[in-house]
Amino acid sequence: MKRHNYILILLLFISGSVSAQNTDRKYVSHSYQNGQLEVVTEDGSYTFKAYSEAIIETTFIPKGETLNSKSHAVVMQPQEALPKFYFNIDQAIDYGATDGISVTISPKPFQITYKYNGKALTSEKRGYFQDSLKKIEFNLKEDEVLYGGGARALGMNRRGYRLPLYNRAHYGYETHSELMNYTMPIAISSHKYMLHFDNAPIGFLDLDSRKDNTLTYETISGRMTYQVIAGEDWNSIMNAYTTLTGKQPMPPRWALGNFSSRFGYHSQKETEATIDKFIAEDIPVDAIVLDLYWFGKEIKGTMGNLEIFRDSFPDFEGMVRRLNSKGVKTVTITEPFILTTSNRWQEAVDKDILAKDSVGDPARYDFYFGNTGIIDIYKPEGEQWFWNIYKDIANTGVAGVWGDLGEPEVHPSWVQHATGSADEVHNIYGHDWARLVHEGYKRDFPEIRPFILMRAGYSGSQRYGLIPWSGDVNRTWGGLQSQPEIALQMGMQGLAYMHSDLGGFAGANLDDELYVRWLQYGVFNPIFRPHAQEDVPSEPIFRSKKAKDLAREAIKLRYRLLPYNYSLVYQNSMYGKPLMRPLFFEEPGNEALYDYSKTYLWGDHFLISPVLESGAKTQEVYFPANNIWFDFYTGEKIEGGKTKTVRLNESNIPTYVRAGAFIPMTEAIQNTATYNPDAMELHYYHDDSILESQGELYLDDGMLANSVDKEHYELMQFKSEAKLKRLNIEFRTKTGINYPMNYKDITLVIHNIRSKAKRIKFDGKTLSGKWDMVKNTLTLSIPLRVSKTPSNLKIKF
Repeated sequence: MKRHNYILILLLFISGSVSAQNTDRKYVSHSYQNGQLEVVTEDGSYTFKAYSEAIIETTFIPKGETLNSKSHAVVMQPQEALPKFYFNIDQAIDYGATDGISVTISPKPFQITYKYNGKALTSEKRGYFQDSLKKIEFNLKEDEVLYGGGARALGMNRRGYRLPLYNRAHYGYETHSELMNYTMPIAISSHKYMLHFDNAPIGFLDLDSRKDNTLTYETISGRMTYQVIAGEDWNSIMNAYTTLTGKQPMPPRWALGNFSSRFGYHSQKETEATIDKFIAEDIPVDAIVLDLYWFGKEIKGTMGNLEIFRDSFPDFEGMVRRLNSKGVKTVTITEPFILTTSNRWQEAVDKDILAKDSVGDPARYDFYFGNTGIIDIYKPEGEQWFWNIYKDIANTGVAGVWGDLGEPEVHPSWVQHATGSADEVHNIYGHDWARLVHEGYKRDFPEIRPFILMRAGYSGSQRYGLIPWSGDVNRTWGGLQSQPEIALQMGMQGLAYMHSDLGGFAGANLDDELYVRWLQYGVFNPIFRPHAQEDVPSEPIFRSKKAKDLAREAIKLRYRLLPYNYSLVYQNSMYGKPLMRPLFFEEPGNEALYDYSKTYLWGDHFLISPVLESGAKTQEVYFPANNIWFDFYTGEKIEGGKTKTVRLNESNIPTYVRAGAFIPMTEAIQNTATYNPDAMELHYYHDDSILESQGELYLDDGMLANSVDKEHYELMQFKSEAKLKRLNIEFRTKTGINYPMNYKDITLVIHNIRSKAKRIKFDGKTLSGKWDMVKNTLTLSIPLRVSKTPSNLKIKF
């Protein structure tokens, strides 16, 4: 079919059997100008905008209201030249010639229907109406599975729930939590479309709780604007959504390393001694996180000081320099609350940077940490004051920002911010807090990639580099069991770096088996950060010898996979691909996978099945169809399309690699500062069933912001072709004009080779290889000269 570069917007003046979405809504008129369609009804008007062949935006403006054009989420510009408008008063329109998304408006009876490539996706049911809340209602099909709504522990299929849209911490949650730190106004259907409700105030997302095939967005106030996003496959939908709301910038490479973190390190001496013990115990580490003791001696009463507590950290700047010299970055916690007992309360009052009460005084209220006010980041003075704190911290050499309690944790409805009430900005407070830091770095430290760890955010927060985590999970098996679901769901909603406090946060549960299994799962997570209340240590250096040894093994594997993982970071930044992906991405027609999260994909090539139960000796693993999979540790070959019971061992979790995969790895390193990108292992998983395959490796210096835009990167591409007992591998490199072209020392390991090679040539020169007849591997040393000309390896068996 010929592809037409436009969106089809149909206005059909036909009567028929279509059920009206609202019997009181009557068509009045329409107009079409500059690529935008307006349809006027008796109770308001609809505006339709096309952003791409995958995205249409709809806004309903009730009679008596005016258009609010401001979005917290959308950064993409509508394409005026893209849409075509068709109107025919007599007959239905043949719209099958248009590829992409379309909307059909039937005036009598009034009905709005969205389609993709001519296939109906969804339609407004009652559309907009109002009772105690403003609502938009949609039709669902019986068989639709629904995802979204942010971070929850509900099972993958969230249909049947009415989910509050109000960011709130859930201390000590386990397998079920209906309200957590990240609530998102997003519904994702197994029929391959998304609904994003582009509105900030609090409300509800009702995913058919009444069992009448109805999806409803409900809010206290604000815009009645939503986008419908669709695509041919899941990766294209993720790309479209993150193009609409912004791509995640690449975090610094050190963020993929191991963090030393707890609640918390009480002194400079304790901080430095902890890192020295990591080094002495030969456990890689890249960062240490300082909780609230860096600005005070006590948990309560000091929040808001936000300046170095010299009694405990007398040479803070020297400590940061010494840690940096060991390749270890420092991250400091901050909160948006200024306690009335803190050193800065009077300064905050005098500079008028706090949110207000109803009479214009600083809003004061009690919560766990004391009597407090909250910084009004929506007031220019408040934003600048807060950024100045971060700027001063960054100037000491601190490399990362931790924003805690940013739901905000306690945020009474009566509190007033410069742009609205607490309830109107509550859900985007963490989002705009991340924006404040991101824009500050962009302005004052433009060469640096910031690390921004935040406990709350909203739709679109990924574009500010926000790194989310799943809150104060219980330190139990139940706490671990909910983590894959939460991370997979958030990856589908744009926040692909969702991770957990490895080992669990809440409770004094000393369980080494749980701890090790959680860390082994963390190897295949976007961020590897053990963290917990200090009554049980979160750091492996303070656990039993057995737990420490197993943790060391897991952490070293995490570092060996750095080249592969960093390439996933690049793919997410460029294309919006989640790092962790549900199996239905691989098999979209397999309904059995729609509610399945116990096994997942790590990038394109790894299949991961975390161990989530105590004492388990075996585990069932589903292997996606139309693939061959290899056990990463033993080399065992497994046919896809079936569930297999696998034996477990204590040193790792079930991990498999897709046939045809290229897996770049590095040698064991103490931290990412010692990583040499010009020396690598490249593992290729050969199978006779794979005639062609491709892979890539992304490289840069790991620090420079916007390295792709600045042409400071290298992209290596690998391609295999196999036929008639021959295997050819091509190496192709694209290098930015500002990135040095260096030789690459590659140790190529080809797996599943069952006979000795007769002849091996690289760029026409004969090579010798080492064939291991037990492991069935062929190992070659490849001296790759990076150039614009591809290099070729040819092997005959």
